[in-house]
Order: sequence, then C-alpha cells, then structure tokens
Amino acid sequence: MAVTQTLEVLSRRLDTLTSIRGIVHTMKTISAINAVPYERAARSVEAYHRTVRSGLRAFVARTGPIALPQAEPTESIAVVFGSDHGLCGNYNELLAEKVQAELAPMTPEGCALRVLCVGVQMNDALAGQGLRPESVFLPPASADGIGRLAGSIVTRLDDIGLGEPHNREVALAFTRRAGRGQHEPVVVPLLPLGQAFLAELADRPWQSRSLPDYSMPSAELFAALLRSHIFASVFRASAEAMVTENAARLALMQQAEQSVDERLDEVKGQLRSVRQDEITTELLDVIIGFEALRNKPRRT
Repeated sequence: MAVTQTLEVLSRRLDTLTSIRGIVHTMKTISAINAVPYERAARSVEAYHRTVRSGLRAFVARTGPIALPQAEPTESIAVVFGSDHGLCGNYNELLAEKVQAELAPMTPEGCALRVLCVGVQMNDALAGQGLRPESVFLPPASADGIGRLAGSIVTRLDDIGLGEPHNREVALAFTRRAGRGQHEPVVVPLLPLGQAFLAELADRPWQSRSLPDYSMPSAELFAALLRSHIFASVFRASAEAMVTENAARLALMQQAEQSVDERLDEVKGQLRSVRQDEITTELLDVIIGFEALRNKPRRT
C-alpha cells in the first residue's frame, strides 16, 4: 500500500514538473521572439539619429560653431527605463541602485533629483532607494509603442522646461547588453550637449560640393534638430532596455529549464526504482504462493 501511494505521488510530481517545463519553454520562446522587433527598432532609430546628426553638421557648416551659454545647471532630471513584465531577475533593483549611486550625489546643492520612470515596478524599486519619481510611464507593449513612449517623455521634458536645456542636466538610465550574454545598468548624459559632441560637429568637414542652406530661422531650426536628437536618444534607450529585458528573461528561463530538466530526470529515476520494487514484490508474492501450493499435501 505504501509503495502504491509513493508511486502515485511521484506520478503527480512528474506531471507537475512536465507542465512547469512546458510553461518555462513557452516563456523562453516568447522572450526570444519579442527581442527581434525591439532590435530592429533600435537599428532603425540609429539610422534616423545619423540623419539628425547630419542635419546638425549641416547647420554648423552653414552658421559656424554652436556656442551655448555656459551656466551652472539648476536642476537634474533622470529618465529611468524599467520593466513591468517580471521574470527577469533583479533588473529594476540593479538599475535603481545605479541611479542612486551616480545621479543623486551629482544633484546641484539645494535641488532634489527629479525622476521620470518607465514601469510601476521601477517606481517601487526607486522608492526603495529613497527616490520618488514624479511621473510614471507605462512600458511599451510592443515595438510600435516605443515611439509613443519616447514622444510622451519628450513632451514631459518640454513641460518641465526643456526650452532652456543649458540650465538643466538630463540623463538616461537604462540597462544595456554586455559581453557574454550579460547586461549592465548604465547612465548616459543627454543634456546639456557635451563639448565633445559640439566639437565633433564643428571639426568634421562638410563632405559635399554643395553647401548646405536653410530658409527657416536658425533658432527654430536648431530647436527642431535638438528635439529630434533628444527623441532619437530616448527612443534608442527605450529600445535597448526592452532588448536587454527580454535577453535577461531568456537567460533566466534557460537556467530554469535546465533546473527543471534535472529535477525531471531525478523524479523519473525515482519512479523507475519504485516501479521496479513494485514488480519485484509482486513476483515474490507469486513465487511464494506457488511454492505454498506445491508443498501442500494432497488427499488420498
């Protein structure tokens, strides 16, 4: 009776592990498939960003080097890209620690770090580090939603006062891919435009026999190019964050699948052993019964 009960328990455990393995395998496949559109979106926006930088070089070639007012930033703004889909480990917590360690100490004295975050779980992770985001955006559900998210973030930055970018520091915090399938949280400065960026625009010659020209006011043109540069940078950070999130989930699902396979092999071994013991017990019962009948004295 005890053997039968153990056999039933192991059979149920085997069925449960088989179902779990199917779920893990499905999640692994979905993560691998979802990463492809985000990767394509990242490459597409990089091509658009090159066009914007070409426009800035044309602007500099026509008007001369860009001289932005040199002023101490009065505010620091961080845009943090998190995940709400789960099953990707400590993705949000590591990024929140990075923001707290790098951006909070760099905030101008007397000013609080203003945080815009993507994802409710990222909001909770930042709150655990003592940071209170003032705006929380929903992460994109597909590659088509990255443009919507980037537009919403740029509009929010405009509302804060991005019209005077030299008075504000803006940084993008997200998780990007590292070597050997790993990922790492990074903080990338966005505004004000760095001197290296401006120097590259001024030093790089215009490679064409036709000189660039424009008809709209230079201030409006530069503002439009700067907004496009900000949009492309935000779009690229969001796409990279989504690619990395799916890569992290894929790696964890592979580890989970391997663990489930090992547990399945163990349970199958136990099940075979219990079945063999049950067969052996039944054979012994048959042999003992046969011997008892054979040795029974016959009536005359």
